Amino acid sequence: MTIGTEHEYSINDTHFTALPVSDQILKSICGSFESEILFGDVKLGKELQKTVLEFIPRAPASGPAELESMLTQGIRKFYQIFPGQYHLLGLGMHPTLTPGRTAVWDHDEGEYYEAYDRLFNIRQHGWLNIQALQVNLSYAGEKDLLMQYNRIRTLLPYLIALTASSPMVEGRLTGKMDNRLIYYRENQKEIPQICNGIIPARIRSVAEYREAQEQIFSALRARDAGILCEEWLNSSGLIIRFSRGCLEIKAPDEQECIRSDMAVAALVTALLRCMALPVESDQDALLALTETAIEKGTAGLGPELETLYRRAWQAATAEERQYLPVIESRIANGSLAEQIAERYRSENAIGPILADMAHCLRVNTPYGVK
Repeated sequence: MTIGTEHEYSINDTHFTALPVSDQILKSICGSFESEILFGDVKLGKELQKTVLEFIPRAPASGPAELESMLTQGIRKFYQIFPGQYHLLGLGMHPTLTPGRTAVWDHDEGEYYEAYDRLFNIRQHGWLNIQALQVNLSYAGEKDLLMQYNRIRTLLPYLIALTASSPMVEGRLTGKMDNRLIYYRENQKEIPQICNGIIPARIRSVAEYREAQEQIFSALRARDAGILCEEWLNSSGLIIRFSRGCLEIKAPDEQECIRSDMAVAALVTALLRCMALPVESDQDALLALTETAIEKGTAGLGPELETLYRRAWQAATAEERQYLPVIESRIANGSLAEQIAERYRSENAIGPILADMAHCLRVNTPYGVK
């Protein structure tokens, strides 16, 4: 199995006001408005919103350590080119951004964005203020694909709880720990099959998955949006990318630093080795667990997470065990969202918190982990 990850970071000034300048940054590096460029050990790319840059390792790897090395070098190179000019920030949403303060990428792929906007109105948080961690896992044939897919879908509520990092919207705590997913699961509500409540149904064959995908495509064609009939359209928390030969986990919030992201990847790969896990597989039960995870983070699923952590540690490689203590800390001390919310309620100031989060990314040190 090989692993790949994708990381989305907001671009900020020194006061952590998000700046819609991804196009200007990419142009300053390569000389033109490219949507993706090679940038040392990573690929640097645009997202829908100009306030975000995406960092992707140059190639998949066999384990998290190699990915971590590539990504940290990419971030280091970014700061060497733009010293003091921009500050990158993880988290599932920018905590103070309003949709009107960003802009949509307008240099290519406009026909896709126009179709999305016509159907769903992309000028809202579920489109213009979301930052996900994506974990991509290769598969070896249909049997392996089905095993991984059906196992990962049962893990999604727990991954959501562990990675929740978006407790604040437009400068206010909402009482929920994962606001990104609240907006994300509603951003295409006109065709609900696209997101499917974040948790996909169990599948028995690739043909079954393709049949469900074709139903979505039919709904799009009926709305004169056939241009969107691509495999990446599926917005569930887990999708199959046949063109890349991988499964793509889309549910987690972006974390505060690369090492924390690698801990999530290590947890998943370790749990995939377990013969059996004490988790729900019923769709309604998984959806209910997801609601708990979105609302409370780790606080609502503590005993279950502790059990999964023990199983993961037993199945983990020596390399993965270097990262798993970050997960243990999140179970014990709360997700990033829980820690941010607790600190904000104590200090009533978001600036120092964001400065600490940005520092964590820059020096690759997990927040609150000793």
